[in-house]
Amino acid sequence: MPTDYAPPRSTSAPASTRFVNANADFVTDRLLVGGDLAKDRQMAAEQLYELAQVGVTHIFDARIEWSDEGFVRSLAPTITYFHQGMDDVGQRVPFDYFDEAVCFVNEALGSGGMVLAHCHMGINRGPSVAFAALLAQGCDSIFALDEIRRAREIAWIAYAEDALRWHHRGDQELLAHELSRLAAWREANQLDLARVLRLKRRHSST
Repeated sequence: MPTDYAPPRSTSAPASTRFVNANADFVTDRLLVGGDLAKDRQMAAEQLYELAQVGVTHIFDARIEWSDEGFVRSLAPTITYFHQGMDDVGQRVPFDYFDEAVCFVNEALGSGGMVLAHCHMGINRGPSVAFAALLAQGCDSIFALDEIRRAREIAWIAYAEDALRWHHRGDQELLAHELSRLAAWREANQLDLARVLRLKRRHSST
């Protein structure tokens, strides 16, 4: 599998799209990462309407703490919702989690859909699923990391190491090389998580 491949962008929706209300960002023209819907159900409905308007057809929810499946089904029944919750405490993510998540995301993309992979804040879990999906498409790992960070500046993608272990299982030499590249990327792309959390909390309280 080539290590410098970047999946082509479609023309479904411009990756430069900026939402008014929705907590999401385009990584490619048909793959988004983001945070959860607002607690206020009126605002959540407006966010969901925006997502549907740009063409989102599938939502992958990585949160273990909550699910909006019923809410989405009632307001946007044409959107396919897959809830596969996982914790966000720095645990090792099992291979079968990525097997199921990436199968959902890439089958949706392969059928012409547009997918939002999200968690609570859009820092770790959702972006890590998007990263794994891009790896499975043949995308170079550093290109994928750069694209996710470009799209969502608060993304840290904490489970990228696990995604690499999943993707390169059986090839320990290549895995070691890719983990080294990831470590170098993290060193060059530090994120002040404390500052991010302060800003997000301040924003959510206004």
